[in-house]
Amino acid sequence: MAATLQTIADELGVSRSTVSNAYSRPDQLSPDLRARILEAAERLGYSGPNPTARSLRRGKVNAIGVLLTDDLSMAFTDPYAVAYLRGLAEAASARETSLLLINLPKDTEAGRRVVSNAAVDAFCLYCVPDWHGALELIRARGVPIVIGEDPNAFGPDAGYVGIDERSAARRLGEHIADLGHTDVAVVAHWIVHGGVTGPVDADPDALRYYVTGERVRGFRDAFVAAGLPWERVLLINAAANDREEGAAAAAHALDRLDRATAVLTTSDVLALGVLDALRVRGLRPGRDVSVTGFDDIPEAEPAGLTTIRQPSVERGRLAGEILLDPPEDPARRRLTLPVSLVVRATTGPNPVKEKS
Repeated sequence: MAATLQTIADELGVSRSTVSNAYSRPDQLSPDLRARILEAAERLGYSGPNPTARSLRRGKVNAIGVLLTDDLSMAFTDPYAVAYLRGLAEAASARETSLLLINLPKDTEAGRRVVSNAAVDAFCLYCVPDWHGALELIRARGVPIVIGEDPNAFGPDAGYVGIDERSAARRLGEHIADLGHTDVAVVAHWIVHGGVTGPVDADPDALRYYVTGERVRGFRDAFVAAGLPWERVLLINAAANDREEGAAAAAHALDRLDRATAVLTTSDVLALGVLDALRVRGLRPGRDVSVTGFDDIPEAEPAGLTTIRQPSVERGRLAGEILLDPPEDPARRRLTLPVSLVVRATTGPNPVKEKS
């Protein structure tokens, strides 16, 4: 028969709570008594209190649930996700807390079951569309929440650490417009939910995924202000936020008689795919076709990629701190971080205008 707390208590002639304190509240016992309890436990084959049961009694499991609706592997393969989760992990480990990566199914009922069964103290919504049916249940759980996308998705009580997506994208659009480009393509992930890679006819104001919508709207703001009608911009959906789909999307902009002279993307990963497509076709980035990314992941600098630099590790770290050590001032739980435009070799003047 397996040894229990009571077994140890009977062996030493102490109470069950005294044995329990040896594991959970050692400061309540003398060093000698605690040593006797641990020695008896080892001799009798008792490995300690069940961590699940102990967590249930305390009402705390020391874990943050990180919700993602993309494939869970993105947490290990997407460079921006890796950086963000690194910052979140730094904050969590400093407070003896773990991260639980949760793949939130796109199906509403399956998503609700996942949220209901998640044994966590808080939720970090890393990549969850604001139309997901499980959001109501996340609110109802009553645990702390921090978001990094739509700041209004959960109201003023939720923590928020993000950037002004639209303003940042507008800076990229203005940079391209200032270089004289008028034949422009935009490559973005999740323009069409579950769609294939290829051109789409979509109203930027109707895009459902917050980050994609804000970045595309930022590009539009810049082009319209520069006198370039949005109807002239080729909008291309990428079925996934990866390099291969970026290259496949770029083909729709490059293999045309009226080839785009600039391709703006909503992530560096997609932009690297566009650069791959240029290389295959013998086109020079920044000379024949300008390319922009977004995020400034480590691969961006060696590729010479013009992009928006955002503090990815810092975003994750601050999100963790707000969840685990929330400031008393509610305003300090909602942070909009600065970004910067980084101009490198992949952007240059419109080659058509230079020749004319």
